[in-house]
Amino acid sequence: MSDFYIYLSNITLPMLQGMVITLSVFAVTIVCSIPLGFMFTLMARSRLKPVKSLAKGYIYVVRGTPLLLQIMFVYFGLPLLPVVGDYLIFGRFTAACIAFCMNYAAYFAEIFRGGLLAIDKGQYEAAKVLGLTKIETMIRVVIPQMIRVCLPAISNETITLVKDTALVTVIGVAEILHYAKTAVNRDGDTFAFLVAAALYLLINFVITMVFKKLETKYEF
Repeated sequence: MSDFYIYLSNITLPMLQGMVITLSVFAVTIVCSIPLGFMFTLMARSRLKPVKSLAKGYIYVVRGTPLLLQIMFVYFGLPLLPVVGDYLIFGRFTAACIAFCMNYAAYFAEIFRGGLLAIDKGQYEAAKVLGLTKIETMIRVVIPQMIRVCLPAISNETITLVKDTALVTVIGVAEILHYAKTAVNRDGDTFAFLVAAALYLLINFVITMVFKKLETKYEF
């Protein structure tokens, strides 16, 4: 039995270290991509055609190409660009976070767009009658209703994000899956993959509970 505990600790402890990296990539992506995504949503609704076209083009390109390709491009491709390449050399973790933020901002932008489209135009007219400015209307009327509509989709995208963090292993970032593969190659069995699966399920369980609380709070 003691040998099993030693074996389990040899697998689990490194993966817990990797879990810290997984959660770090997750946290940076959520904090940065949600406001960035909302900014792209507003840009895509702009009356200025260059701004609107830029936002829509960005969303189309990012959503139309694999996240794995984007991670590799940020880490391996950007430094090779002429003139500016020398200024675009990033560490592995930084490159992973940049790629994830760029990618998920595009997806959140589409989620927010759907949320805004779900708000009745009468809400804007009522706010105008009450004398609210455009900024006040956005903050006090539009955003709260948009959040209520978007929460289920944001929750789903957030769970997908947790699973997608495993892709950073392609550029050598030592997260959960990296240590799981190392343990499997070292020990010659697949038990480490089960431990990795349990850690991902644990993270997603916590996230699911948090979003259930939020959805309950925003129910009318």
